[in-house]
Amino acid sequence: MDWSTTLAILISVAIFHPPHLAFSSTTFILRPPSNNSNRHTMFLPLSLSPPNTSLSPSAVKSRRHLQISDSPQPNARMPLHDDLLRNGYYTTRLLIGSPPQKFALIVDTGSTVTYVPCSTCEQCGKHQDPRFQPELSSTYKPVKCNIDCQCDSDRVQCVYERQYAEMSSSSGVLGNDVISFGDQSELTPQRANFGCENLETGDLYSQHADGIMGLGRGDLSIVDQLVDKGVISDSFSLCYGGMDVGGGAMVLGGISAPADMVFTHSNPVRSPYYNIELRELHVAGKRLSLSPGVFDGKHGSVLDSGTTYAYLPEAAFSAFKEAILKELHSLKQIHGPDPNYNDICFSGAGSDVAELSKAFPTVDMVFENNQKFSLSPENYLFRHSKVRGAYCLGVFQNGKDPTTLLGGIVVRNTFVTYDREHEKIGFWKTNCSELWERLNVTGAPPPEPSAENRPNSTTVVPPAMAPTGPSHNIIPGEQKVGRITFYLSVNVTYSKLKPYMKELAQIMAKELEINVSQVQLINFKSEGNNSLTRWAIFPAGSASYFSNATAMGIVSKLSEQRVSLPKTFGSYQFSRWSAEPPTKWMWLQRHNIVVVVAIIVTLALSLLAFATWFIWRRRQQTVNAYKPVGAVVPEQELQPL
Repeated sequence: MDWSTTLAILISVAIFHPPHLAFSSTTFILRPPSNNSNRHTMFLPLSLSPPNTSLSPSAVKSRRHLQISDSPQPNARMPLHDDLLRNGYYTTRLLIGSPPQKFALIVDTGSTVTYVPCSTCEQCGKHQDPRFQPELSSTYKPVKCNIDCQCDSDRVQCVYERQYAEMSSSSGVLGNDVISFGDQSELTPQRANFGCENLETGDLYSQHADGIMGLGRGDLSIVDQLVDKGVISDSFSLCYGGMDVGGGAMVLGGISAPADMVFTHSNPVRSPYYNIELRELHVAGKRLSLSPGVFDGKHGSVLDSGTTYAYLPEAAFSAFKEAILKELHSLKQIHGPDPNYNDICFSGAGSDVAELSKAFPTVDMVFENNQKFSLSPENYLFRHSKVRGAYCLGVFQNGKDPTTLLGGIVVRNTFVTYDREHEKIGFWKTNCSELWERLNVTGAPPPEPSAENRPNSTTVVPPAMAPTGPSHNIIPGEQKVGRITFYLSVNVTYSKLKPYMKELAQIMAKELEINVSQVQLINFKSEGNNSLTRWAIFPAGSASYFSNATAMGIVSKLSEQRVSLPKTFGSYQFSRWSAEPPTKWMWLQRHNIVVVVAIIVTLALSLLAFATWFIWRRRQQTVNAYKPVGAVVPEQELQPL
């Protein structure tokens, strides 16, 4: 065994850390001690790069626009889904094969291989999407055994194996097929190698996401393969949404950097992971009394999109914690959400993320070129799950290991460019939930996908039926969404569609992962063989508005045409979705049936009461009718006293 390339060094990680930093199949894994366990424990494999590895204040709602790079290569612009703390990862959608099969893959800069569960898998968990079926793809090819890969026992096909720090693993065969990046990307489908899983264990088996999209440096990395083909420049970017928002954007390929983007050198020779040259930390404008070399131990400061929190060497963590505590005069230190872990938490800051900077200090990262990048409180805090208005430090001590590990929490609402071509990484503070809109607006509109890439989802809507009004393309992070509306056009006449409206609502509810009671038809119109329906989605139960994560999830599925209907509905298209704030009239619309029934019952009771009163009144008038003088009346029997 070549220990220079296989020795793994252990460092700390968060409880929600997804499986991402991979060991080679021959790597020796050291298990953590069973006593004094800490949930914030992660194991980062540190090894020489493979021989064939390519080595070349709160969220600011800025209206500045990112411009497409002057480079002639196009780029793939893809939305991110899920949430860093709620799900433990971010995912993007990748399509593989002809016709394309869709997968939700964890975006991971610490992994160098992309893989999905295969239909032949003997031990794979139940994930978000069906397994990849090579036999259904007309463009699939197995990667045959060669000198540059590990081969199966029969020396017929290349295989891969990855073992992860939390003792999960993935293994399977290597295949080659057409990779598509979604309708909103200007990058055309490309052939690429990927892993077709036949076995997965641990967290990989139980996670909701289908697999991993490797963005690290290596021959099997999606980035390296696209760069080697010359279809994109050697760069990619990620932008993670803010606290409670989730989502974000991703770009494969280059863009021209904003003028005020802060860069730091990233040395590709030092490790296969993305490192930055961090020299100082400032808290509330005051430099921590630390040697600059404290952030340069072992592999220095590693930036990893797959890790949840941040981990500092012992001396740096102690100084950071002390400096933070000195600045929190008005807050009360409390116990963490889990008594098994010694989290550092504070109450009294309020629930508004935009107001956190009034209670918590700004933290500055200073790089080797004296460039300074400021972190908002959401870049080092996470919400206390049991106490409203309380927050905990998302920065932990990295055991006795001197490596600095900066996870996704550090780059919330930050556009991070991994410029591998120029060996640097750039940081730009922005609102990542709005970035996707700006990327679409500023760039040329992406080409319409071919029919084979958009099966059964292209309806030509007659001009007279086209929905009017503004189309909202983003939900601002601070806005409460009380209703989401959208149009659905189908090439079926309404007379034929009407009997299936209840079924249609049930299908859409299932696709959007909501209750059917939340889906309501607002109106419709029909012309020729086409019908245009307008639908509304309301919050679940008695809630008056959606959580941002739920709203973003619904909107992303609608905007990306990821709501699939059976073939019986013909061709169809979802369009013109709109996210609206809560109003008092929405309750009436949402409960229109209840309101109508209540009105009918009220009217019926009123009519019944009126009829009863009218009959009683008539009887009284009959009994006490006026009798003229001399009129003959029956003799009344006298009652005894």
